Amino acid sequence: MNILIIGSGGREYAIARRLREDKGVGEIFMAPGNGASEKIATNVKTKNYDELADFALSHGVDLTIVGPENALTEGVVDIFKARGLRIFGPSKAAARLEGSKAYMKEFLAKNHIKTARFINTDDLGAACEFIDTLEGRVVVKADGLCAGKGVIIATNRDEAKAAARDMLSGESFGDAGKRVVIEEYLDGFELSFFAICDGENFVSLPAAQDHKKLMDADKGPNTGGMGAYAPSPLASPELIKRVESEVVAPTLAGMRAEGNPFCGVLFVGLMIVAGEPYVLEFNVRFGDPECEVLMPLIEGDLSKLLADAADGKLEKITLKDEFAVGVVMASKNYPYGASKKAAISVGQIPTNAHIAYAGVTSENGELIASGGRVLVAVGLGKTIKEAQQTAYSLVSQIKFEGAKYRSDIAYQALR
Repeated sequence: MNILIIGSGGREYAIARRLREDKGVGEIFMAPGNGASEKIATNVKTKNYDELADFALSHGVDLTIVGPENALTEGVVDIFKARGLRIFGPSKAAARLEGSKAYMKEFLAKNHIKTARFINTDDLGAACEFIDTLEGRVVVKADGLCAGKGVIIATNRDEAKAAARDMLSGESFGDAGKRVVIEEYLDGFELSFFAICDGENFVSLPAAQDHKKLMDADKGPNTGGMGAYAPSPLASPELIKRVESEVVAPTLAGMRAEGNPFCGVLFVGLMIVAGEPYVLEFNVRFGDPECEVLMPLIEGDLSKLLADAADGKLEKITLKDEFAVGVVMASKNYPYGASKKAAISVGQIPTNAHIAYAGVTSENGELIASGGRVLVAVGLGKTIKEAQQTAYSLVSQIKFEGAKYRSDIAYQALR
């Protein structure tokens, strides 16, 4: 089976790396890929979806896997399917679950899926009126895609009103913020829940926890994610069953009822409040860096699993009885701005550890840190502690100028 992966980050690298373990996989192409992916795949230097569909047809691609949300919300799946190509991911219409927070919240309300009390509006007066009904912290979200950064948690009503004003004026997030969702703040713990879906059926992956804040103890600004671990012991079997029955199943049923069956990865961002699962957000693809810790936990033939999902005949999944911890190593100025390029050196890689490369280029045969989140150091183990120790053993073997990382990934499970 020849496979095309659309994307260039650590998520797509992790998928390609895991697919290399499948016996039935032939050539792997990545579009556009990164400086390290050319070691495990063939990079395809085009981002045009029609050109990629032509490439898939001319190179005998049997399955295309879409990594980033932008490609999905822009309709790459529809383009490929119109050409008779097998592709794993939701249609443009179904991808609205991530592409529009306003649509997502209205969908949750319509399908009786628990979420925070909210209003979605493009009117500042209505936003401020709703904010006055809330106590304490207030969540203000830009409606459109903002690369994971379009959410402000205001500490009081005045801050919330200022955030709404900045978004609606276009000052904060441009057109993505011209409509906002205002929510009550939920106090609990977060979980990332992933289901591989074929439109009607689904299989669940281990629940994961992401670490969004830049610094230890969840201090500093939000980022795209500084690390993750899975499975999370905070997700009991009973809680997982409730998420499956109260969130995932009604979501798939609701999408079918709208005529937009959901095929692909449904990523549910959850807040667990006093044991009750509330949906914070939907994403319509693997998370990053969650994908990097989920891939090594999947046993068996991943390519067949995703191809079966794309064909609407998903059956089962086998998972390893292990834990994975991933530590993001980022560049000096992340997430505030660009950093000077820096050469990467890697010492001895410990047993049960590997690197998922993201923001890297290749220059004169040398790997260069050139992006914000440069790589993810992944460690596996029979316990979370063992996986954490292995991941940080790997971190100690990786050097580049200005490297920064958190030293407490998976602390929630170990405290």
